[in-house]
Amino acid sequence: MEKEILEQGLNHNRRKFLSRLSLGIGSVALGSLLIPDLFTGKQEAEDGLMRALPHFAPKAKRIIYLFQNGAPSQLETFDYKPLLTKNFGQELPESIRMGQRLTGMTAGQSSFPLVGSYFGFNQYGESRAWISSLFPHISSVVDDLLIVKSMHTEAINHDPALTFFQTGAQVGNRPSMGSWLSYGLGSENANLPAFCVLLSRGKGNGQGVYSKLWSNGFLDATHQGVQFSNSEDPVLYLKDPDGMSRDQRRKMIDQIAALNEMNYQEFNDPQITAKVQQYEMAYRMQTAVPEITDTSKEPDSVIKLYGPDCLVPGTYAANCLLARKLSENGVRFVQLYHQGWDAHDNLPNQMIGQAKDVDQATAGLITDLKQRGLLDETLIIWGGEFGRTNYCQGKIQPENYGRDHHPRAFSIFMAGGGVKSGMVYGETDDFGYNITENPVHVHDFQATVMHLMGIDHEKLTYKHLGRRYRLTDVHGKVVKDLIA
Repeated sequence: MEKEILEQGLNHNRRKFLSRLSLGIGSVALGSLLIPDLFTGKQEAEDGLMRALPHFAPKAKRIIYLFQNGAPSQLETFDYKPLLTKNFGQELPESIRMGQRLTGMTAGQSSFPLVGSYFGFNQYGESRAWISSLFPHISSVVDDLLIVKSMHTEAINHDPALTFFQTGAQVGNRPSMGSWLSYGLGSENANLPAFCVLLSRGKGNGQGVYSKLWSNGFLDATHQGVQFSNSEDPVLYLKDPDGMSRDQRRKMIDQIAALNEMNYQEFNDPQITAKVQQYEMAYRMQTAVPEITDTSKEPDSVIKLYGPDCLVPGTYAANCLLARKLSENGVRFVQLYHQGWDAHDNLPNQMIGQAKDVDQATAGLITDLKQRGLLDETLIIWGGEFGRTNYCQGKIQPENYGRDHHPRAFSIFMAGGGVKSGMVYGETDDFGYNITENPVHVHDFQATVMHLMGIDHEKLTYKHLGRRYRLTDVHGKVVKDLIA
């Protein structure tokens, strides 16, 4: 008997043994993707290393990023510079510009006349922060805000600047911030993706928004942002086809999963398991998404907070309300893009329309989260890809002027999620051109956001093409002065 067993064992050579072993490991791996709780614990292997996330106790659990695409002017929002109004039409001193580069749109100008804001500014709240008269609702929640007036970036044109903010690089094919957080922390709700994207279009000049901004890059496809639309179907291709029941859909997905498991066992391609997981997520979203996107049950008090536009699908206000509902239901990262801030001319009129779009809904979102006890664990971010020049682009008139791109100094604000409230951080010179105090680079901003989510930005890495990548590349430091 022992001899027969030995002979059978010898017939199983090393190649067969390893082949069958890999099939078993592949099945286990696929099972862990289909059933995330199959194995308990928050550690997963990556190139032989174990990374435990979060790295430390997080200040925030979720992020709602209200990206103002096209670059709103800091000089008409949060950076009050009365000297520009006083010196209207005078030349920008060379000692201020110091030969810094310009875009092709103003590099050929023979003069650079200073122009102040058409709109008045006032101080609000206990922080006495200066805010433009364009934003009466945001002014009312100023003591919940952390205004950063000293942001800066290298990118001087829209696409690379926008891509830089979202992915940490000015070129494409890098994972977005939401994808990194999905990869590191996953979702709090098995029936919803960890990363959702909402788009709205304002009344001003727009800049393009492309899917590369919410791409998973070289991470698994499961970490790509899921775009919601303003159509009858918020997520395309989610409904069952005509004539197919839910039970039939379940059987179809099971059969596809079985076929994909066979392919995975043969080719060991992780994209196969990612595709299976996407099918499973889509099936679970069929129940969760219609309920979340239904605003008919929202009380009048909530509609009043966000404004009547929140009942119009696809508007900024509607997306702010949807962002709250998604975040409230465990979506880790909600990215909202609002287009229309690219005011190279006719800036006052464009700013009026844009501010009307975003003012009440932004303040309403902050107030709504605060009333629900969710603001402390939800980080709100509001801002664009760079700022605007203090000099006029083209013909200058007090009530009709434009501003070019300005990456040297601009403003954003944050609220909730572990940041200090009622505070203004950083300062620019009297011309609003250069930073004079506490500069914050885009990578510093990204490192700080990751820190608030309990992540050491230097440790959350992914090996791709022989190199370890991270959101902040090889840069960035946490700005601890911003953290409560």
